[in-house]
Amino acid sequence: MKTFYGDFPIENTLYENSEIVLIPVPYDGTSTWVKGADKGPQAIIEASDSIETWDIETQTEVYLKGIHTDKAILEKSSPEAMFRAVYERVVRRLEDGKFIGILGGEHSVSCGSIKAHAEKFSDLTVLQIDAHADLREEYYGSRFNHACVMRRAQEWCRIVQVGIRSVCKEEIEFIDKNTIFYAHQLWQNNDWIDKVIEKLSSNVYLTIDLDGLDPSILPSTGTPEPGGLSWWQLLTLIERLTKSKKLLGFDVVELCPNPAEKSSDLLAAKLVYKILSMKYAFQA
Repeated sequence: MKTFYGDFPIENTLYENSEIVLIPVPYDGTSTWVKGADKGPQAIIEASDSIETWDIETQTEVYLKGIHTDKAILEKSSPEAMFRAVYERVVRRLEDGKFIGILGGEHSVSCGSIKAHAEKFSDLTVLQIDAHADLREEYYGSRFNHACVMRRAQEWCRIVQVGIRSVCKEEIEFIDKNTIFYAHQLWQNNDWIDKVIEKLSSNVYLTIDLDGLDPSILPSTGTPEPGGLSWWQLLTLIERLTKSKKLLGFDVVELCPNPAEKSSDLLAAKLVYKILSMKYAFQA
């Protein structure tokens, strides 16, 4: 079984040589429809072998910064225990000065990373790409359910939500109308991207639930919703983000691999590399 993201020379994957650390969290303990997000991190790692190291848009090879794949976090006894395990691992890696990306797993794996970054960096905004608001106070008996991620994030920092097209009634009271960009407002043009950037503080954590993308380009996710972002809309947003703000951490979650459909795995793996390429190309 492949254990390292990418097909890079070994010296560019060693922890001590790497500015970047990717942490797989194969957790799927609270998902409520299609199961399988726990297979997402490994699918991303396997598909990453197919990615060219030269990034066309940035004209860079970000792997030269060093990309280390950490040991997977395997805590599965409860959502709360998983949250603590992710939080503690991210805190340690931040203390070592690493730039961290989480490979999920369902969206609940983001909570520990978001909290660790919010404590480490002042003036932080979480930019959420997602089909769902994830603002429930509690779901199925847990405050750390995948449906509660952004409600927890609100307790630690500011949030901006993009691509939302599924909301339950109880979430409405927690929605800030000034910082949510519903999917139906985005499809006609890209004027919204600058408006999103204006809502962000100087420091940003990016959480990408892959169901934020349209299922026509990424069908392999646990809770697909029609009407999502296109690949180029997402990349344009990330480019503007990295050119104007400080990206301090990220996660890519909710890939639910389908053995008969590998394009979603490759998209997720390439998205990770694109985020890293843009961050290191556009930020000092």
